[in-house]
Amino acid sequence: MNDRAGGYTAYQFTAEFYDHVEPYRERQDVAFFVEMAQESGGPVLEVGCGTGRVLIPTARAGFEIVGLDLAPLMLAACREKLAQEPAEVQARVELVEDDMRAFDLGRQFALVTIPFRPFQHLITVADQIACLKTIHRHLKPGGRLALDLFNPSLPYLADAARLDEFGDEPGIIMPDGRRVLRRARIAARDYFNQIQDTELTYYVTYPDGRQERRVHAFPMRYLFRFEAEHLLARCGFEVEALYADYDRSPYGSKYPGELIFVARK
Repeated sequence: MNDRAGGYTAYQFTAEFYDHVEPYRERQDVAFFVEMAQESGGPVLEVGCGTGRVLIPTARAGFEIVGLDLAPLMLAACREKLAQEPAEVQARVELVEDDMRAFDLGRQFALVTIPFRPFQHLITVADQIACLKTIHRHLKPGGRLALDLFNPSLPYLADAARLDEFGDEPGIIMPDGRRVLRRARIAARDYFNQIQDTELTYYVTYPDGRQERRVHAFPMRYLFRFEAEHLLARCGFEVEALYADYDRSPYGSKYPGELIFVARK
């Protein structure tokens, strides 16, 4: 991928921590995507499947699902988790290491999902269109795309305090006894291109007292509601629904809420 889209692959740098971080572990979106699979009847393609946080519950619910991701260590973590599942769940899953902008699986799906923001690691309009058109080709006629974006908060985007390290997440303890504390900062803001350069810093303390600091740095592009709608229309989609939350609250019912699009081919 191009340099400005590096966040999509850089997750492998901290992949081992992903399933332990509270905001990811407690995220309330899994039921929504499982319900989308139930409505579609399957099969499902999940783009940016990561460690299987959404993929595995979807397979447990009885649906054939292909998980696509570009980060090999994230996929390795997913395979480890899948190995602990019953054989019938494992049989429903196929994992593919590939680029969300240019993959060819040779088949079509009733549903494509992009949970938890991976689309926002695509920094240019050309990359965004390439991804959406690739997904469009992989959908059956009438198939649906569920696209999860954050709704840009104007106060957040302008908050100077975010340029310094912030966060109040509790520390985590890894299975090997390491203690990990994560903090965040916005390293730079490009208002013209709608990009925030984000840094997630992991402070790791080993059982022997040794300390390590890992920085996961990546750009992330924010999209506003009508911008995203125009992108979808340009790539052959019709927006069916726009939700502010995973409980299907309508857009505008809370601020900033989410931008959760359901669009039909």
